[in-house]
Amino acid sequence: MELKLMIIDDSNVIRGKISRALTRHNMRVVATAANGEEAVERFLPEKPDIVTMDLTMPRMDGLECIRKLKKIKPDIKILVVSALADKATAIQALKEGAQGFLCKPFSDDDLTEAMDELLSGA
Repeated sequence: MELKLMIIDDSNVIRGKISRALTRHNMRVVATAANGEEAVERFLPEKPDIVTMDLTMPRMDGLECIRKLKKIKPDIKILVVSALADKATAIQALKEGAQGFLCKPFSDDDLTEAMDELLSGA
């Protein structure tokens, strides 16, 4: 089964890197967004299965965006991909409803491993 993926990150380079790495894993990118406001708008029509979420973005940060997406689709799987590596931020993201956390910079292997863990519910 092909999973629908949405990539939310203010860096075009990171969006491209995630897209290239995960489309090989039976995922189809159905939407991308550069900030939380865009993400909420683009999430509604596509209703992706999985979201990768940056935390530091303009206009609406990742934590607020996680809260809003969880209200729209409570079973959404969210992998936070962020340079903010402090434990408090990671714990807060998980409390808001994210299921995984990957620190930038990351390799394709790091990303696919984190995504495999997310999908297996580990």
